[in-house]
Amino acid sequence: MMDLAMLQVIWFLLFGVLIIGYAILDGFDLGVGALSLFVRDPVQRGQHMDVIAPVWDGNEVWLLTGGGALFAAFPPVYATVFSGFYIAFMLLLAALIFRAVSFEFRNKVDSPAWRSFWDWSFGIGSLVPALLYGVAVGNVLNGLPVTKDAAGFAWQGSFLGLLNPYALLVGVTGLAMFLTHGALYLAFKADGVVGTRAGRWAPRLWMAWVSLWAVSTMATVLVSPWLLTGILSNPLFFVLLALALASLVAIPVWARSGSYGRAFLASSTAIAAQVGLVGLSLFPRLVPSSLDLEGASMTITNASSTEPTLTAMLVIALIGMPLVIGYTAFIYRVFKGRVTPGQFYGGHGLPGGH
Repeated sequence: MMDLAMLQVIWFLLFGVLIIGYAILDGFDLGVGALSLFVRDPVQRGQHMDVIAPVWDGNEVWLLTGGGALFAAFPPVYATVFSGFYIAFMLLLAALIFRAVSFEFRNKVDSPAWRSFWDWSFGIGSLVPALLYGVAVGNVLNGLPVTKDAAGFAWQGSFLGLLNPYALLVGVTGLAMFLTHGALYLAFKADGVVGTRAGRWAPRLWMAWVSLWAVSTMATVLVSPWLLTGILSNPLFFVLLALALASLVAIPVWARSGSYGRAFLASSTAIAAQVGLVGLSLFPRLVPSSLDLEGASMTITNASSTEPTLTAMLVIALIGMPLVIGYTAFIYRVFKGRVTPGQFYGGHGLPGGH
């Protein structure tokens, strides 16, 4: 039977896996949706929807599972962060709701104005989460205004405090990452003008991603140098860094040769490695405190559930996660192949374009 310390590490890793899975899977469909804002033709905008229609809701399961894992394994983190990010989470929720509803309502009325409203809802509802996720990560890396006393952890910040320059920089970096990821997926899946145009966009977006990642990394060294404490002596750091760099180099090479499937896999690997580097730099902290780094930071030790809870939840996770992975793989297998223009959401009038 595993002891509490081992369970805490395992749950930190499991939470990281869920975040990586979500960043890779929902990352590309957020990118696809955000890129639709730069398209004028309604049929082509509909093709953006067609590309992700079979998988987008399944991709979001990873976010729900990650939130559930955080609540079960590290409840003080869940309570404190969600209360501090309350307004941001309401904005995120509103964006995701409008994005989801746009799939159902876009073609219910045969009206250009109606269709345009839901096209914008789809695009903005994808852009806002892609930006806010990065802003949230930037605030965590910067340290959150959390205190600790006999009653527990308490949030001492404000919504405007979350919009600091460093967090916004990381947010724009995350947005560039998702846009690149989405463009590669579009180029891989979409036939016609949409796929061709996405193939042209991908190298430019990749340059923005790489440049912003380099700038945000240098800014992190200046803003939060404590993240580097001990990390250079960890072999895993060099493995993840090499994986991130190699994947980033491979993306434009495969994209320019037309191997968009391989470029998309390279992009997925780069995202996984970059998220892994964030987790490695934070460990064992979950939420560093900007007010008292040593005394008030939330770690896997002082913010975890009890041993029986972690054990019970681990059993549930070992049963549930293979089901989620299996379902995800099945859906992508069923809906493999390229998407043609006007296939469903890109049609006019009734669903199917009839």
